[in-house]
Amino acid sequence: MSGESSLPCHVAIIMDGNGRWARQRGLSRLEGHRAGAKNVRRVVNAFADHGVKYLTLFAFSTENWSRPQKEVEGLLGLLSESIDKETQFFHRANIKLRHVGEVDRLPLELQRKVKAAIELTKDNTGMILCLAFDYGSRSEIVDAVRCIKEGNVSTGDINEAMFSGYLGTQGIPDPDLVIRTGGEMRLSNFLLWQAAYSELYFTPVLWPDFSEKEIDKALLDYRQRQRRFGSL
Repeated sequence: MSGESSLPCHVAIIMDGNGRWARQRGLSRLEGHRAGAKNVRRVVNAFADHGVKYLTLFAFSTENWSRPQKEVEGLLGLLSESIDKETQFFHRANIKLRHVGEVDRLPLELQRKVKAAIELTKDNTGMILCLAFDYGSRSEIVDAVRCIKEGNVSTGDINEAMFSGYLGTQGIPDPDLVIRTGGEMRLSNFLLWQAAYSELYFTPVLWPDFSEKEIDKALLDYRQRQRRFGSL
């Protein structure tokens, strides 16, 4: 199937490069993460303006807990600040928020804010914005297998569609386009099941600098792809 003149329904982004952005400017890593958090609204607006229906942002992986405690605390604090600042904006923009990943390991007050933001926007009918925070694809797949086993599902009933229903992205189409900023070229345990046939786009641009112009470049590249899904 040709990808020409088409628009991805679901875009997923690995937001990488905050630390290097800060280092280039003589700033702390936390200031880099703060600059990255400020860029989220610009990126969400741009993709919404293009008509993208689903946007998933990889903000914090299960492996990120192993970072220095000060940085982890700073990232959790930034998430809390961002929820406070952005939830009403997203709500007014008719954007529906979803969380993908674990919730129980977050501080209790942050858990409350995440759940409240999801509840506030649950009936919105515009773009669905998924925040992947404390997310890891391998643990997601293992959890799905565990739930299927605990549910005593007959092996004859297990298929790809059924399995997808046990993932954190239940009800969301697989990403058509996965973007990674910052120059690295790997998925880093992000949507491994869901991205089986996604188009991959890697850019050296660091996340705080990922602008509307860079989004246009990524979408133009996507439109020029030929998506065959294994067929000729």
